[in-house]
Amino acid sequence: MRPQPTVDRPLVVLLSACLGGVGCGVDGGTNGDHASLRSWLARPEVRLVMFCPEDFSFGTPRMTPDNHGGNGFDVLDGKARSVAEDGTDWTTGMVKAALAMRDLALREQVDLAILMDISGACGSTVTYLGSRFAKDKLYQQGPGVAAAALIRAGIPVISQRDDRSLRMLRDLLDGTHTLTDERDHWEKEWYQTYFA
Repeated sequence: MRPQPTVDRPLVVLLSACLGGVGCGVDGGTNGDHASLRSWLARPEVRLVMFCPEDFSFGTPRMTPDNHGGNGFDVLDGKARSVAEDGTDWTTGMVKAALAMRDLALREQVDLAILMDISGACGSTVTYLGSRFAKDKLYQQGPGVAAAALIRAGIPVISQRDDRSLRMLRDLLDGTHTLTDERDHWEKEWYQTYFA
């Protein structure tokens, strides 16, 4: 277990920029209100590094890319593609952005990444299989392209929906231990039922 972070030895957290309040979602928004997450991370013993891989390669606003034929590992390995909602192949840009995010994380000596779940780039445990705009949209297990690149580099990745992991992180920062029945996204009923 990592020692409790201090001002001199802060916990370095890579955060999806939209979770950090940057208007870099596909429509220029922040993909929801994540002020509570930002509020408890805003402390001197945490150093935030923010990055949006989709904005890096495609700008904002943009179309929405999803992974077709596999998850982020498969895209990195050339076995699947990242495709925008109009059918344009965005694989090259998604891989370039994923590697840029990984390189930033390694350069900044990131301890942990908290990424936007279900995103084709940043999803940690579940993403869409094919287009999210399909009539019968499907989900798949596994990370998005950027999350996969981070995982392969040895960087732990969680999402804003991983309540148990986030509670453990807060306890580490606060120097406390909370007894809780909170669960991470992959432990929750929806995930367990969908992927049964």
